Amino acid sequence: MSTQRGTIRQYWVAIRILAVFTLVLGVLYPLVVTGVGQLAFPAQANGSLERVDGKVVGSSLIGQGFVDADGAALPEWFQSRPSAAGYDGAGSTGSNLGPESSDLVDSIEQRRAAIAELEKVPAASVPADALTASASGLDPAISPAYARLQVDRVAEARGLDRAAVADLVESKIQGGDAGYLSAPTVNVLDLNIALAELDSND
Repeated sequence: MSTQRGTIRQYWVAIRILAVFTLVLGVLYPLVVTGVGQLAFPAQANGSLERVDGKVVGSSLIGQGFVDADGAALPEWFQSRPSAAGYDGAGSTGSNLGPESSDLVDSIEQRRAAIAELEKVPAASVPADALTASASGLDPAISPAYARLQVDRVAEARGLDRAAVADLVESKIQGGDAGYLSAPTVNVLDLNIALAELDSND
């Protein structure tokens, strides 16, 4: 009989502990973290959304394509890295193809030829990040080299002064302060927002 009461008491202790931890870790802790995030870092807590004239145009953390309905690059915009996920935030993924995959090699060569034709440059000058997707498929940034490669095409498509577009790219370069641990990058959405502003003020 005493053994049965002891077992029942242990069950009640376990249930009370479960209830306490559920309340603390499942309710109170998320509420506190959410509240601190909204008060201290509201932009980041809400997805680092970018707005133009009050309208959300994307997130500075998620890459997007600047293409037409057929998937062709729009010449008046700077282009992002390729995306194996189709820039779908709900389906983040890489291609999962190894370096010896013939499919990967073929896709890289196709991209190299297409970008060389689009930018009117030698194929050998196309940087690596223009040819390969990131592991997430949602990388919002490109290398300064890829951004600079696109300056002539964007300036011509918009009828802007090339030097002004080139200066805009240089002003948007971020990072690189920690050497090889932090390569410099250019956020494509931020760059294109600034480009549209430059064009409207021209």
